[in-house]
Amino acid sequence: MDRSAEFRRWKAQRLGQADPSRKGRVDEDVAELVQLLNGRAEFFTTSSCAGRVLLLDGNINGFEVQKQNCCWLLVTHKPCVKDDVIVALKKANGDAILKFEPLVLHVQCRQLQDAQILHSVAIDSGFRNSGITVGKRGKIMLAVRSTHGLEVPLSHKGKLMVTEEYIDFLLKTANQKMEENKKRIERFYNCLQHALERETITNSHSKEKVNEKNRSYFHKKKRNREKACGKCITEENDKELENDDDPEISVTVFPEDY
Repeated sequence: MDRSAEFRRWKAQRLGQADPSRKGRVDEDVAELVQLLNGRAEFFTTSSCAGRVLLLDGNINGFEVQKQNCCWLLVTHKPCVKDDVIVALKKANGDAILKFEPLVLHVQCRQLQDAQILHSVAIDSGFRNSGITVGKRGKIMLAVRSTHGLEVPLSHKGKLMVTEEYIDFLLKTANQKMEENKKRIERFYNCLQHALERETITNSHSKEKVNEKNRSYFHKKKRNREKACGKCITEENDKELENDDDPEISVTVFPEDY
């Protein structure tokens, strides 16, 4: 199976599955972007999160929070308020962590060139931690990521370690990051639209140049054939003229008084 056919099979299989996220649907702030990508023949999304504020309760392994082993006390994709966090913190029994996670988007691309276009748009839009990976089976994946996250411990073994004033400060910071994240998503969407339009125009001009080159080639070939044919006719006429001057031709001369 050729790569293009295999990519189409992967895309149909992926888009035919139910959304595996907790919500079971694409986040509102990234829905248009996902729709734009999935509407193109050269892309399809495998996972996405528009950005969120999380309050997790669990154990800290070194400096990393293991979300798989944590209890999700609070999650929102909208600006968060202090009262919601305070209420959620009362349910904490371990180490509660407040996090802001910016956009994460995984896109499978048909060709490396397609991934490079998308990667360039992502970087220019502020998602500077984005990268391309190529799998053993030839799957080309682009991960759109940013570095403007936030992760702060609030409690230890169920005991709150910070003041409510500090929590309020953290939430203002998290909400500012959420707003900036939303602007970057909008920028990414607009820049991607323009980049894809330019690529379509470029491909169209390239095809036209190829067609024009082919037409020029065939016209030139036709002219050469006609020129060669004309040369052959000329040579044949010259031979006929040479035959007319043959000294062995019979000539009759009439006397003046005939």
